[in-house]
Amino acid sequence: MMNLYLYRNRSLNLSYRTIAKFLSCVSIEKKENVLFLQNPKLVYSPTNQSISNDDYLSSSPMKTLTPDINASNLKSSLSNVNKFDKKYKNNFKQESILNERKNKGKLKKKIRDRINLEKDDIFLNPNSNRVLTKDVIDQSIEDPLKISKYKKKQKTKQGISDRLIDYNENNEIINKEIILDSSLTVQELAEKLNIPETEIIRGLFLKGISVTVNQTLDISLATQVVENYHFQVIKKTDLKPIKIEQNKDQIDNSTKVKRPPVVTILGHVDHGKTTILDSIRKTNLVRKEVGGITQAITGYEVDWMYNSSIYKLVFLDTPGHEAFESMRLLGTQVTDIVILVVAADDGLKPQTIEAIKNIKSRDLPVIVAINKIDKSNINVQKIIEDLAQYEIVCENWGGNVPVVEVSALTGKNIDTLLSNICILSDLQDLKADPNCFARGTVLEAHLDKTKGAIANILIQEGTLKIGDVIISNNVYGRVKVITDNQHAKIKKAKPSSIVEILGFSKLPQAGANFQILNNEKKAKQIINNQQKNNYLNPSNSLNSRIKVNNILNIKKINIILKADTQGSVEALMHSFANISQNKVQINILSFNAGNISDTDLEFALTSQSLIIGFNINIPIHVYNTAKRLGITLKKFSIIYDLLDYVKEYMLNLIEPEYDEILMGSAIVQSIFTVNKGLVAGCLVTSGKLKKQAQISVYRDKTLVYNGMLNSLKRLKDDVDEVNDGNECGIMCNDYNLWNQKDTIEAYELIEKPKEL
Repeated sequence: MMNLYLYRNRSLNLSYRTIAKFLSCVSIEKKENVLFLQNPKLVYSPTNQSISNDDYLSSSPMKTLTPDINASNLKSSLSNVNKFDKKYKNNFKQESILNERKNKGKLKKKIRDRINLEKDDIFLNPNSNRVLTKDVIDQSIEDPLKISKYKKKQKTKQGISDRLIDYNENNEIINKEIILDSSLTVQELAEKLNIPETEIIRGLFLKGISVTVNQTLDISLATQVVENYHFQVIKKTDLKPIKIEQNKDQIDNSTKVKRPPVVTILGHVDHGKTTILDSIRKTNLVRKEVGGITQAITGYEVDWMYNSSIYKLVFLDTPGHEAFESMRLLGTQVTDIVILVVAADDGLKPQTIEAIKNIKSRDLPVIVAINKIDKSNINVQKIIEDLAQYEIVCENWGGNVPVVEVSALTGKNIDTLLSNICILSDLQDLKADPNCFARGTVLEAHLDKTKGAIANILIQEGTLKIGDVIISNNVYGRVKVITDNQHAKIKKAKPSSIVEILGFSKLPQAGANFQILNNEKKAKQIINNQQKNNYLNPSNSLNSRIKVNNILNIKKINIILKADTQGSVEALMHSFANISQNKVQINILSFNAGNISDTDLEFALTSQSLIIGFNINIPIHVYNTAKRLGITLKKFSIIYDLLDYVKEYMLNLIEPEYDEILMGSAIVQSIFTVNKGLVAGCLVTSGKLKKQAQISVYRDKTLVYNGMLNSLKRLKDDVDEVNDGNECGIMCNDYNLWNQKDTIEAYELIEKPKEL
């Protein structure tokens, strides 16, 4: 029989049966691991040896119990225990099995969290300073999973915002930075903040603003949300496409050769930009343009003889309409020389001034072409003076800007204009390395239903060849076909060439940089490692915006937009954003370049959307399907007509508004009852009362009713109006609480012109 050391915490004032839960035993001889008793039973208590409660609960770490046990007492006690075991044997067995099943998965974790009695040796070492208290025992046997759940619950109670707060060494809150460059959806904002969408939705709901995950928050409202989480808002208004860095070892300055200049033509709409280019190329581009205006950025190459040498000149023609601002900006980003076209009979206009600002901001060489000098009633000198106010000073005034007076229709001074371009090109000494991998800019992109994604690109460095792996932002492919500006297929293209290529897996972004790589593996690696594109989502400035003072019942027009090119899509989105939407919001559900498909029709049917096509061909079967399904489908070739249609559609959704013009007033003298209700007998004191007029009833200068005058009688006859000084009876269908001396004012409603 082993001698047992029993230990009981002094702080526990419990019975022996309860004490058994906290008892442990250990072999003194072998000093083995402590055995925690699973279902302890008190077999024998020291009756012969009196142990006081104080002694038993002594602060001493150990007490040795050595009772005087005789054989008869032990036999009797064991007999009682056997009877007890037989009686409750099944119960103990079932309870043991259940406990084992419950704790089977957690047993190892429990053991790791328990006190290591073998290492601490707190029972065997009487000099140990560590005392086994109730807290220690509870900690050793408590389920670690429950502790973990408790901590998680406590973190949840503290709130998501606490987890986003960073503190410095002085325990001060550090405001983190976040970029809010445009309106964004709740889901996008949650991704930026790295919190659940429900957290934002709940916070806005407590402020009285009900939103969904896909609704767009106005910048001011989004700013309020992020400031609650101690973020500092940074407004980034001039985000540029992600540039792919060119390997420095690919470019060797020693191998650079002279390259043609890229010349961008800028100016206001209908000032003759394309006509000048038409005269230069000896073609007639204007007749090919729908509506007589340029609606896409296009590139052309021209050979010109100057000083017995042939100069290759590359021209970019840009649209002058205000909607195509991004195309004009792209033209200034890739150009070497700018031709600023000003109509002699029109002077400086908004897009002319916009072009001047872009020229000055980039310090670009510029030539001013004053067009339409063949017209009468022109004042060239006034235009030169206006240009000087914007720091465009001509050479005759002591400046450095050549000014050429031309007539695009007659061809006057076109040769002088081209000669000035050659002079500026020589002064800049433009060079490029044709031996390195090609890189440049995507000017435009569109989707061909038979060929796929086609991109119009400008090569700024290197040589592009068939089979090259090309990458632009998160799009890559292998060059399959190269077409020059004469629509001829070529095998390679040198610097300053504008070509059309086939090979991208999907449409690249207009204005994005492109680069040629060694292999597709490297292209995929760049795309995977590349950060999320920084381009602004143009629909965020339109779709279902939730503002601080949001109108709950604001009407919306859902639009599915399809256009010929990416540039046209951006121009239309820019134009839509400039339309006032205080009363009706434009909600762009889908926008991309390409033709209208059956999927677009199904989407329009389920979302009750309007389909608008711009400069695309719509098959007859698509028209017939849309008509059969009751879908509104409109096609436009001129941007003016498209914008006018959208504005008119929005105006039709607005409820009419009226101006109230005081017509007359009356005072109630008596009230009497008729079959239809109560009639107010009145005296017209000024002006006149008119049937179906809008009336306001005042009692002691307090408005008590505002509605329609439905019935008007003079004596017993129904009349349309009663003039000043006459008595009449009036009745309203929805009001009968008349009182004597009530004042009635009648108004004439004049419908206001509808405004957005």
